[in-house]
Amino acid sequence: MTVRIVEQPFDPARELAAFARGRSDVGAVASFTGLVRDEHGGERILAMTLEHYPGMTERQLARIEAEARARWPLLDALVIHRVGRMLPGEPIVLVATASAHRAAALEACAFLIDWLKTKAPFWKLEETPTGARWVEARASDDAAAARWERREPSSPR
Repeated sequence: MTVRIVEQPFDPARELAAFARGRSDVGAVASFTGLVRDEHGGERILAMTLEHYPGMTERQLARIEAEARARWPLLDALVIHRVGRMLPGEPIVLVATASAHRAAALEACAFLIDWLKTKAPFWKLEETPTGARWVEARASDDAAAARWERREPSSPR
């Protein structure tokens, strides 16, 4: 797996093309691209700053990826996550998984993004017209991640 924490914008299409290039063993690539929204909780978002702990973040992402590999027969995985200040519409995260079969790629991709959202050490600060505010964890994100605590993958091994 490749894990990259980046401060500059990245091109998800270019990253996905490079990820799959020359891989005749791959039958499926699943991906998720998260973008910075321009609204949250009914308030306009001017920008978002994402903070993290260097070193700790990469180690935690590696643990999450190892869990995905233990559950699904992945041939490869990619996680690119932005940190720093971002504007609405900019990509914040790209997760891609490659497997011989679509079910494994799709489920592993969903697992990775759910666990990244709740178990990776990132903190979001939104800039709004009325000031800056830290984004609190959402119960819906915790519920999405919790489904993987008790669920076995349905994909073939």
